[in-house]
Amino acid sequence: MKATRYTLLTKKLRTSTFVLKTLSSLHGQTDGKSDRKSRKPPVNHLEEDSYFEETEDPSQHDNSEEESFPQGSSKKTQSKKLDDGPLPPKLKEESTVLKETEIQQIAEQLPPRVTGYMWNLAYSTTKHGMSLKTMYRTMAPLSAPVLLVIKDTDGQTFGSFSSSPFKVSESFYGTGETFLFTFQPKLKVFKWTGENYYFVKANADSLIIGGGRGHFGLWLDSDLYHGQSYNCETFNNDILSKREDFFIKDLEVWTFK
Repeated sequence: MKATRYTLLTKKLRTSTFVLKTLSSLHGQTDGKSDRKSRKPPVNHLEEDSYFEETEDPSQHDNSEEESFPQGSSKKTQSKKLDDGPLPPKLKEESTVLKETEIQQIAEQLPPRVTGYMWNLAYSTTKHGMSLKTMYRTMAPLSAPVLLVIKDTDGQTFGSFSSSPFKVSESFYGTGETFLFTFQPKLKVFKWTGENYYFVKANADSLIIGGGRGHFGLWLDSDLYHGQSYNCETFNNDILSKREDFFIKDLEVWTFK
């Protein structure tokens, strides 16, 4: 009788152990599933982009794959616009001498005090006729710097930036901001060397920019038809035109205000 009871107790203990193991196993599986459900899914690429924008310097993040562009434009076109640098200055009138790319190149060489101002056409041979006296007269009210641009009969474009407007004077005037330039075909600028102060000299017969050793960087006659360009000490410039003597096709003077 005792043996029978011992056998029954043993069977009950084995059954209880099996049930406990089974329940424990099931509980573990349930916890695993619950744990997996509670885990955060991987962050998608849009969320990663937002993270970079908030925590890192955008210049250090290569987001070329995630960039969005306006409809009808390509990534290549948009990248080109971003690489082109600042927008060109605004001209109140269209230039008959300068191309848009040339305007942008010259604008980058101008002193800071005229940057951002509207370009106003103060004088043009097309508009006012070919006369040095007329040019002086149109600039009489001005006090701002001016930009002289010339296109000769050979198709060469060149000129000068003057820190002061052109006016009749007995001696040279101006400051070291004055420079000469030419397109060959890229822009080439000749800044003040510090050798002398022969910036600008204007009289009824001619306009002179730069000098030294008997040579002028740029010389124009009273009719604004004939001109000359030589190497001079003031700017140590190349000959601005294709040859030392040239003939003017179009001439413009721009001011900034």
